[in-house]
Amino acid sequence: MKLLYRGKAKSVFERDADTVVMEFRDDLTAGDGVKKETKLGKGSLNAEISAKFFEILKDKGIKTHFINFEEPNKHVVKKVKIIPLEVICRNIAAGSLVRRYPFKEGQELSPPTIEMGYKSDEYHDPLLNDEIALALGAVRSRGELEKIREITLKVNKILKEFLLKKGIILVDFKLEFGYDSKGNLLLAD
Repeated sequence: MKLLYRGKAKSVFERDADTVVMEFRDDLTAGDGVKKETKLGKGSLNAEISAKFFEILKDKGIKTHFINFEEPNKHVVKKVKIIPLEVICRNIAAGSLVRRYPFKEGQELSPPTIEMGYKSDEYHDPLLNDEIALALGAVRSRGELEKIREITLKVNKILKEFLLKKGIILVDFKLEFGYDSKGNLLLAD
């Protein structure tokens, strides 16, 4: 298979005209990939957990790029054009949010917050507002930004409830979206 893209923790290979294979690697990174290590089994664990989440979301009506999980560490997914936005949803104040705002570590956020960053290692994924996202051409319209927020809140509700039943509190997470060959908006990571 032809390598299309190598990210910090995943490699993407061409499978056919409509699908790609995402391989989850054992790489650990921090600081925009400056710090690098490997942890045996990390890739397969992440692939399995991610596949479970995609299956849950699909069952709840969320449209995603996910097709199936191939053991030990691969997903077969629809080929999408990734939107260069990282969508961060937070239920609990932690990490960079606490460093940037006067929240207390561990403070519950109600309603959950959504931040968007421009997906760019060169610019260190800067946060952006709707106007900058539109000016950069990251999305097609303001309505699409609203749709991304709407889907993100639905994903949050679904995963938060699922994890709470397992005794796990969902602090925060990051999503990415893309367009399929027909221009449909799909959850893609």
